[in-house]
Amino acid sequence: MPLLATPALPPGSMAALTQPEIRLNGVVLRPWQVSDHPAVVAGYADPAIQRWHCRSMTEDEARDWIGAWPGRWRGETGAGWAVLDAGDVAGQISLRRIDLFEGLAEVSYWVLPGARGRRIAPRALSALSAWCFETLRLHRVELCHSTANVASCRVAHHAGFAVEGTKRGEARHADGWDDMHLHARLDDDA
Repeated sequence: MPLLATPALPPGSMAALTQPEIRLNGVVLRPWQVSDHPAVVAGYADPAIQRWHCRSMTEDEARDWIGAWPGRWRGETGAGWAVLDAGDVAGQISLRRIDLFEGLAEVSYWVLPGARGRRIAPRALSALSAWCFETLRLHRVELCHSTANVASCRVAHHAGFAVEGTKRGEARHADGWDDMHLHARLDDDA
């Protein structure tokens, strides 16, 4: 007889929570603040980030982007955090997609150029995954990155996300349609 899975929080439960500040692995994930908009503008102005996200942001767009996260939290469709290192915004991590019924979320992240090389992204990814498994009781957290994005593959590996396969022509980047690696971590992965 198969074991019954522990269900994720029922829909409506996440919205009832206050989005937390997560402190783990030497990083702090905190909900975005309007005053963080210069870091968002800087992130999307970085050529390496633009390559994978195909966009830049004006100051007004960054404020709107930050301002949209609380509604996504309330709608249980996403959640975004500023990643702080030594008190400064070093990057972002977000749940791009959440499905509480299925116990699933998809994560994305980037790190500002001046903060790279300190394993901020894998530490943030590990911290957010732990929170997803413990608080939201999710079963699976996924991430996708271009097969050409070697740095993101290293981040996934260091955070314990197993590569599961390649999604052909799945995302449009600055250089055209890219194949994407799919990585995932399950709630019972060691």
